[in-house]
Amino acid sequence: MRIWKQPVSVELLTAISANTAVAHLGIEFLEVGDDFIRARVPVDHRTVQPYGLLHGGVSVVLAETLGSCGAAYAAPEGHRTVGLDINANHLKGATHGWVTGITRPVHIGRTTQVWQIELTNDAGELSCVSRITMAVLAPKRWIDQPPTDKERSRAATK
Repeated sequence: MRIWKQPVSVELLTAISANTAVAHLGIEFLEVGDDFIRARVPVDHRTVQPYGLLHGGVSVVLAETLGSCGAAYAAPEGHRTVGLDINANHLKGATHGWVTGITRPVHIGRTTQVWQIELTNDAGELSCVSRITMAVLAPKRWIDQPPTDKERSRAATK
């Protein structure tokens, strides 16, 4: 079942990520499925720590990128999503090639979403598991908009 409430594609995700940390680190979006997004990050001079392993923070950047994109496009039109919490368990280091991540929703609610992200190395071995919790924010009304009937009614009863 397709979960996206707004149009989303690899091309769109790539375009909106231009000139951001995502592009600087070489993260590439690979696939958008009915209920998942897949992307990868290179293990190279931009992404390793001094001992030659993929920096754990880069794994978290990939995880947050995937979970945030998933949440944004699974939210109703006009709503925004922002991160509340992210955790990551680093299971196996990577010294070369690519680390590929896939995100799928654990929970898509009215006010929060939870996304699971799994990162694997080129051999298909699990290198990191992460989970991100996102807040879903309703559209803000402009100050110059007149109050709705519901808002007027609520104000009158106070």
